[in-house]
Amino acid sequence: MFIFLAIVAVVLLFWVASYNSLVKYRNWVEESWAQIDVQLKRRFDLIPNLVETVKGYAKHEQETLAKVVELRNQISGSGVKSRKDQMEANDQLTGALKHLFALREAYPDLKANQNFMMLQEELTGTENKIAYARQLYNNTVMKYNTKIQSIPTNIVASIHNFDRREMLETRAEERENVQVKF
Repeated sequence: MFIFLAIVAVVLLFWVASYNSLVKYRNWVEESWAQIDVQLKRRFDLIPNLVETVKGYAKHEQETLAKVVELRNQISGSGVKSRKDQMEANDQLTGALKHLFALREAYPDLKANQNFMMLQEELTGTENKIAYARQLYNNTVMKYNTKIQSIPTNIVASIHNFDRREMLETRAEERENVQVKF
């Protein structure tokens, strides 16, 4: 009888430890996603100031400005539901911002504008923070997914519905250099 109780106690301790470990990893995934969200919000707040600054100098580039505003509005709307959709929309916005920053070469007055330069610096820093947060998220997701797939923790994970999370991927377009043609 003592051996049976000892086995039950060991299994129960393992179960509780595994469950708590899975909860900890899942919370780390959520926290790392929240870090991405914070940086996306920061970028979101900077965009209107940037667009207003560029409007006065680059009158011929209304299409680029309109694209940036449209993507910003799309992200703020309820049309973006899943994390994957949200990141795809933000990736498109990143591409549009790269085109906007490339305009400074064509407009020397814009290049000399202190407000534009400050906003560009802020957005560049924010883009770097987004890239770091994405890397952290992917790292955390990889550890979480490994944990829920490892034996014997996978038994606890499947019973308590700990599901795999998808990593964020970089689109092929983002790997290319931006080329501005006039």
